[in-house]
Amino acid sequence: MGNIATVSLSVPEQSLGCYCCLVQQDRLQDQAGAAGGISTDFVICFLGGSEKGLEHFRLELDTYVQGLQSSLSPQLSDLETHIRPYLSSWYEECVMHIQRVVQLTQDKVSFLLHAALSHSPVEVIGEDKVKKDIDRFLNAASFQGLIHEDTTAATLCNALSEEPQKDVTIDCSQQQPQFLNAGSNRFCESWVQAFLNGSDGGNPFLLRQILENFKLKAIQDLNSLKRLIQQAEMNHYALFRCYVFLKHCGNGDVLLQNVKVEHAEMPEAHRIVQVLEEFMSEEGSTSLQ
Repeated sequence: MGNIATVSLSVPEQSLGCYCCLVQQDRLQDQAGAAGGISTDFVICFLGGSEKGLEHFRLELDTYVQGLQSSLSPQLSDLETHIRPYLSSWYEECVMHIQRVVQLTQDKVSFLLHAALSHSPVEVIGEDKVKKDIDRFLNAASFQGLIHEDTTAATLCNALSEEPQKDVTIDCSQQQPQFLNAGSNRFCESWVQAFLNGSDGGNPFLLRQILENFKLKAIQDLNSLKRLIQQAEMNHYALFRCYVFLKHCGNGDVLLQNVKVEHAEMPEAHRIVQVLEEFMSEEGSTSLQ
């Protein structure tokens, strides 16, 4: 929707990232017609961080601009009461939410990371602002936008929602958030310290980069498992390699959950996934004894 570029400032060797979006006439033609035929385009610009940093928040920025469109009339009658305050809050709303969530949850951020990757439904008890922050964090931490095959993240989420799942409940009405029915694993827990260090540094763009690295590693592991499953259809040793990979990656439950849905209509691959589920279940039972 919008474009992102680098803008050089008058101060030597100083530049900022610039998000720029044109809200076109055809999107406002209904309001324009009601105003006596006056038609106006609007250009919305946000300056802050770097071009690379803002690029990570493109989806949030696009969504934020869309939230303003209904208020953009040719007369700008809501300029002081709504439009100006809305525009001035873009950085807090679009960029700072990840840092606020990490500071709120601390080492329990692993529960949110796991919920995002496993498409678990999440219910938040607390103020609307906290609910919005956590919802944005979950969207940013999910596989959305990283899975480019026929099965999209939305399809995975819909398919997984048909299976019996308990909602993850986060009670933020108290000083320390309380989690109910939340899960985690070694993979998500191994990233907690990186998020805490990034939060302490106070750089929201660094935190977003950490989150992108987290997702990239998860999708790399998912693709590796898919390749091993494909090989296992013709090679029993590859099936053993699948098991070893799942056992040591620390994210086996999430990866199996995703490939199970993706391979549901592929009989041979689905059978391999079922065998792997049995292996992992037996491994879990043995470790508890």
